[in-house]
Amino acid sequence: MSRTIPIRFQPTDLDAIATAEGRVAVIVTPDGKLDPGARRANRLTKGALARLVDSKRFSKVKSGDVISLAWPAGLAAEALDVLILPRRADATETRKAGAALAKGLGGKPLLLMAGNQGRAADLALGLALRSYKFDAHKSAEDDDKDDKGTAEITIAHSKPDAAAEAFAPLQAAAEGVMMTRDLVNEPANVLTTTEFADRLKAMEDLGLKVEVLDEDALEKLGMRTLLSVGQGSDSPSKVVVMQWSGGEKDEAPLALVGKGVVFDTGGISLKPAGGMEDMTMDMGGAGVVAGTMRALALRKAKANVVGLVGLVENMPSGNATRPGDVVKSMKGDTVEIINTDAEGRLVLADVLWYAQDRFNPAGVIDLATLTGAIIIGLGHENAGVFSNNDTLCDAFLKSAAAEDEGAWRMPLGKAYDEQLKSRIADMKNVGGRPAGSITAAQFLQRFIKDETPWIHLDIAGVALVKSEGAYAPKGSTGWGVRALDRLVKDKFETGD
Repeated sequence: MSRTIPIRFQPTDLDAIATAEGRVAVIVTPDGKLDPGARRANRLTKGALARLVDSKRFSKVKSGDVISLAWPAGLAAEALDVLILPRRADATETRKAGAALAKGLGGKPLLLMAGNQGRAADLALGLALRSYKFDAHKSAEDDDKDDKGTAEITIAHSKPDAAAEAFAPLQAAAEGVMMTRDLVNEPANVLTTTEFADRLKAMEDLGLKVEVLDEDALEKLGMRTLLSVGQGSDSPSKVVVMQWSGGEKDEAPLALVGKGVVFDTGGISLKPAGGMEDMTMDMGGAGVVAGTMRALALRKAKANVVGLVGLVENMPSGNATRPGDVVKSMKGDTVEIINTDAEGRLVLADVLWYAQDRFNPAGVIDLATLTGAIIIGLGHENAGVFSNNDTLCDAFLKSAAAEDEGAWRMPLGKAYDEQLKSRIADMKNVGGRPAGSITAAQFLQRFIKDETPWIHLDIAGVALVKSEGAYAPKGSTGWGVRALDRLVKDKFETGD
């Protein structure tokens, strides 16, 4: 599994600027102010920084920009990176600056002269998030593997111990993000339902209690809608339950539920060939739940949280579910399956009911790459947020905003249920093209008990992207891990 880049904090040593190998970075404010580290670098390079600040180029800089001076005279380093950052930058601005710095590492060690920067931990988080690479399946001699060195980052700071302490929980969240990205990026022939369950079971080493329910157990529980999705595949369907018990013993847990379709062909309602290779990411919701549970365990969160993921593969075969079939859910409601490509909601329906039936949670949050319609509505900037509880929803939106993870609340309403009416069963699994994301959420809400606070997160547009973002290269983003970790910290943790 990918780990965050090694980052250590040490006391400021201005003499180290001259001898550090790889890259050296200093911070300059947008108005050209140099801190002691930048002033020392300026002297060593015979005034190169002063000339840069006086140049026309510098007059156009923005916060977060990085200007690299290659092979600077007076330094042993290959490059001097000038990071533009205001003295009182907020957390998001600082993290993005760290991420911008990470983009140019090229596998080289970095000495960052952070001086008395108050948000050094946020700089480190940005560096950790953006330095991620997924190259597990590339040959060592592959030309794209241009980062031959083993990068490590040293942050020189006036208060290194305090900065390291502030970074520790952020690093745990970043480790969770790395796990999610790895899971979502893995090809389906590697990340089978069994391999996925094995990786989650391995987190028992972190203190999680992990159970794997096989098909016999799921059949006894009555999870027929979930089993109907995977019955056309040779890969066995599974439900994995991960429990973190860091809060009070009698405190009801927060339940996180993830859709884990390791590959989605659409089943009998076969998808078009173009772009089907991206359906390895249809387990993105389960990936976020896994990464969040890892983050909580690593930082030993003082909360009770249970993560449940339904792992299936949606394949066409002589045994696959057909359009027109009627299946009974664990709840007891019957579903007419109109489209086998609307399978995620069938997986979630049973797992949501099981989570409430077994754990009586304080709240439920489900995540799924559920609908293409949410991408039409919100693009790749925001996840769709649907909820029956304003308090929980507002708390999540606040956490997502604090972590710079885009989220936008969408409506729910009984009128949309009309689209889900079936002639022969209690409901259909699709409601047609109009309001496709909303009717999917309405379907899920039928499996939420009236007294249970609930959020549905449709992450189809944010789980995997085709272009690089501020915090991640193109591919899996790990969206949601930091927001959920923040929500647990702010709303569900037990005080000292």
